[in-house]
Amino acid sequence: MNEKAIIAGRLVTKRGKGKVGFAHLQDREGQIQIYVRKDAVGEENYEIFKKADLGDFLGVEGEIMRTDMGELSIKATHITHLSKALRPLPEKFHGLSDVETIYRKRYLDLISNRESFERFVTRSKIISEIRRYLDGQGFLEVETPVLHNEAGGAAAKPFITHHNAQNIDMVLRIATELHLKRLIVGGMERVYEIGRIFRNEGMDATHNPEFTSIEVYQAYADFHDIMDLTEGIIQHAAKAVHGDGPIDYQGTEIKINEPFKRVHMVDAIKEITGVDFWQDMTFEEAVALANEKHVPVEKHYTEVGQIINAFFEEFVEETLTQPTFVYGHPVAVSPLAKKNPEDPRFTDRFELFIMTKEYANAFTELNDPIDQLQRFEAQARAKELGDDEATGIDYDYVEALEYGMPPTGGLGIGIDRLVMLLTNVTTIRDVLLFPTMK
Repeated sequence: MNEKAIIAGRLVTKRGKGKVGFAHLQDREGQIQIYVRKDAVGEENYEIFKKADLGDFLGVEGEIMRTDMGELSIKATHITHLSKALRPLPEKFHGLSDVETIYRKRYLDLISNRESFERFVTRSKIISEIRRYLDGQGFLEVETPVLHNEAGGAAAKPFITHHNAQNIDMVLRIATELHLKRLIVGGMERVYEIGRIFRNEGMDATHNPEFTSIEVYQAYADFHDIMDLTEGIIQHAAKAVHGDGPIDYQGTEIKINEPFKRVHMVDAIKEITGVDFWQDMTFEEAVALANEKHVPVEKHYTEVGQIINAFFEEFVEETLTQPTFVYGHPVAVSPLAKKNPEDPRFTDRFELFIMTKEYANAFTELNDPIDQLQRFEAQARAKELGDDEATGIDYDYVEALEYGMPPTGGLGIGIDRLVMLLTNVTTIRDVLLFPTMK
């Protein structure tokens, strides 16, 4: 070939004896073989090669060639020792397999497991593609505070910290929603934020105390428009990773390239259980139905809507394999969503489910400050009754609404779960570079 090359990377394999040696250098693009002859590099350079340990970083100048086996290689003419590794790398043939070490020492995982490395490259690509899609739709990316005076925008328990200079307790944000909607009041009209969210809750295969979400808000849009936007975001990200067509997730074909199913929560419950929550009923009647169907009733439940939501979680969620928008959540579990004008027991809200997991939550935003204050007050009462996930009253946000907010649709998507889906893994720790550990 007679083409010259200058490369640098980590030494990950090395073999040979006498005056000839072979090795592989690794960088973020992959590995390449180097072919080292003493008579080509000289005695001093060959000694550098001989003394180099696996894990060391080398710089190599040479000619591009192919071996007799056809492997693309660099025939070295000059070698530079760039950096020393004092600890040995994980055993090369089996990579790093200890799960605890993989999560605690991600740098070793990235060195040893190319599949893991590529998964995080894919994660970055997914986020970049989401940004590109929204920027192309005229949305503006913004940043809002991580430290809040009052937790809001979601039903979750916050982390509490203390601001020494102000001598006040503050919380890490559990959502970006209320600040982003203040920007809609201010006239920005189309905004989104991708950032870290913190929730002081349990950990499992799909939950980590800190995680990445995207929230999107669009003025003069309703939840039907946001359904279309959500479908576009998910399909655009999937296409960037997998191309056109369905994807495989743990052996199940997901028709992510086709229009997503749309179903009202009450209809979904009725189809599976036969219970018809379209009928008016008292709270006591709803509790009786729950007891009959063995649906747990929490002590802070006071409204029929909470029972309806419990039925959905108990019977319907586990059936939602293909992408499905479930809409029409009860007002009782949707404190920030606008009531449906045709049936005010329910809201213009939806969640997207794939493989039984929630991937998005969205609604036509509540822009009536009087109604919003009443919802906040109901949340505060639930908090007093022991609901740790209920939020307090954000009077500053209510004041912002009093200046007028246009009809608005809003959306939240869990980035980590989406990456799990598109990279075919089953635990959130496999898509977080540094997951929370004890």
